Amino acid sequence: MADYNAIKSSVEKNGELMIRIDTGEKIELHKHNVTFEDSRKEIVIDAGTETIWIPADKVTYYWLHREGFEKE
Repeated sequence: MADYNAIKSSVEKNGELMIRIDTGEKIELHKHNVTFEDSRKEIVIDAGTETIWIPADKVTYYWLHREGFEKE
């Protein structure tokens, strides 16, 4: 399980974050459409036509998505 507080902090700091949940699905979180339910440790995504709730314990890992980022 990924750390709920680290995910929340990273979205706040970086404006976006990629997550992978236990089903293998990748989801991009954006500061403008994601909220965090601290009492339930859930990530809530407003996807326009639907709302998605993701329990933090379903997140297997997360990373920053940076276009043009290359390892040396």
